[in-house]
Amino acid sequence: MTESIEALSRRAAELRAAFDRSFAAPPREEGAARQDLLAIRIGAEAYAVKLGQVRGLFADRKFTRVPGGNAALLGVAGFRGTLVPVYSLGILLGHAAPRVPRWLVVAAVAPIALAFDAFDGHVRAGVDAILLRQSPAPVRGYAPEFIRTEGAVRPVLHLPSVIEALDTTQAPGAKSPQE
Repeated sequence: MTESIEALSRRAAELRAAFDRSFAAPPREEGAARQDLLAIRIGAEAYAVKLGQVRGLFADRKFTRVPGGNAALLGVAGFRGTLVPVYSLGILLGHAAPRVPRWLVVAAVAPIALAFDAFDGHVRAGVDAILLRQSPAPVRGYAPEFIRTEGAVRPVLHLPSVIEALDTTQAPGAKSPQE
């Protein structure tokens, strides 16, 4: 019994000393620069979005449908006192019209929400893990990069390009969401 008390006392003293030394050591430099991304899914297709291009991520947000000529326009939703148009990211990327998507991201570059089916999680990767797409046919020009994550190679969507393209995909006579 006495040996176990002495062993615990020694172990406690070692832990206290290691704790104290940790404050005396200089801060550790993180290795390579890191990039934070959201791993999302549209139907069965896996994608990623750079977190810096996103103002907010929302689940089960209600939106009100509005009439319009743009098939991708799902409606409008309120975010912090502002009405924001909600577009189907799947339709904008050329996928079939989905069921009502569960997730929305509000873009950082404009007050526009983009709806998608599933949120797979947060990914933190070295900037060297994000590679330029070599294929001549990126996803409608919206995914110039890709990243390999656990179990999937994901195109990295460039949200500013998606939003910029909304001006050119409007039906004749439809108002731009940025007007």
